Amino acid sequence: MEFCKYRKYQALQIIISTVFILGSSLNGSALAESLQKTVEYKAINCRKHSAVLTDFGAVGDGKTPNTKAFEEAIKNLSQMHVLLASQDEDEWPVLTPLPSYGGARENVVFERSGSLIFASNVTDVIITGENGTVDGQGAVWWEKFKEKKLKKERPYLIEIMYSDQVQISNITLINSPQWHVHPIYSSNVLIQGVTILAPVHVPNTDGINPDSCTNVIIQDCYIVSGDDCIAVKSGLDQYGIKVGMPMKQLIIRRITCISPKSAAIALGSEMSGGIEDVRVEDITAINTESAVRVKTADLIRHTLMRGYDPKALPEITNINYRDIVADNVTIPGKLEGLGEENPFTGICISNVTMTLAKKHGEPAWNCTAVSGVSSNVTPMPCAALPQKNLECPFPEDTLPIEKVSLQTCSATF
Repeated sequence: MEFCKYRKYQALQIIISTVFILGSSLNGSALAESLQKTVEYKAINCRKHSAVLTDFGAVGDGKTPNTKAFEEAIKNLSQMHVLLASQDEDEWPVLTPLPSYGGARENVVFERSGSLIFASNVTDVIITGENGTVDGQGAVWWEKFKEKKLKKERPYLIEIMYSDQVQISNITLINSPQWHVHPIYSSNVLIQGVTILAPVHVPNTDGINPDSCTNVIIQDCYIVSGDDCIAVKSGLDQYGIKVGMPMKQLIIRRITCISPKSAAIALGSEMSGGIEDVRVEDITAINTESAVRVKTADLIRHTLMRGYDPKALPEITNINYRDIVADNVTIPGKLEGLGEENPFTGICISNVTMTLAKKHGEPAWNCTAVSGVSSNVTPMPCAALPQKNLECPFPEDTLPIEKVSLQTCSATF
């Protein structure tokens, strides 16, 4: 794993046997005076090794570059007050393009930046802490993006690739240049107790974006974002189709989201590898543009630009909504399929009550090229969702990630 991008690095393909803990209560000097502090953390597997970054010359003042200290301590457990990302674009490495995207995501550039915390081909990874803060210091990047002056794509805060048994828990992530957490091509991923804060006016500061992964759970998180709080993805256009790694077996629950310009939960827009078996429950969306959004806009918008088969359209089917209460709603439902030859099918909505805002769209529901059913829904849905006496099903089986139990572990400094 790599931390704090102050100069170029190469990804380590190793088995991680240590845990990285970001402490929230001690700065560098206080830590040096209290090395016998015992920290407890929850983990699938407890760790044998520990280390303190200050022992390796690190300074937790939020200003001093600690590259050498991290390099010395990278194989052991590390504790700092706050991790700050470099604001110098040249100090961030360039990574090879993601196979399922074909290049950098942002159209203004063609090179992909490394992430502040990055791992590839690792097993049994824990990133946790006593709500310790990782600050991406993204303001410089946001301004360059706005002015179209970037030399490479804005980096993420955390990216984990081709890995298994990944745990990200009990940390605070703020002000990422772009996405905050991006697990991709990985399996058995647990993300819980994470707080993510970004200005609501900054685009693409998504909270958590699981991408072409299997067996993932995201729970008990609080997210404020200028984009989607959680966006489920699986690659772009012909690249995602070629890689063919769907995002599947995903649980999202007990999430609070504030996203005035986007969605609490989004499927897409990059979904060319497929998305299946997504289970979402106990979501609180506050001042959010959309509670749930299924979007395939990139695929349609770039048909002529990217030169792939324009007939390779997504199949959207079997999406159920139930047990929802919403207040001050401007648009209860906007369901737009991809034409009569590619409609969205199998939509089910039951036990839903929405109170309209004083200024709301007319008609309340907008449905084109969709089919399905509804039951006990207010206001009355469109004719494409006729009323039936039923309850939309929610899966009752248990996914493998739900069977994972966490141990209480400790590390003494």
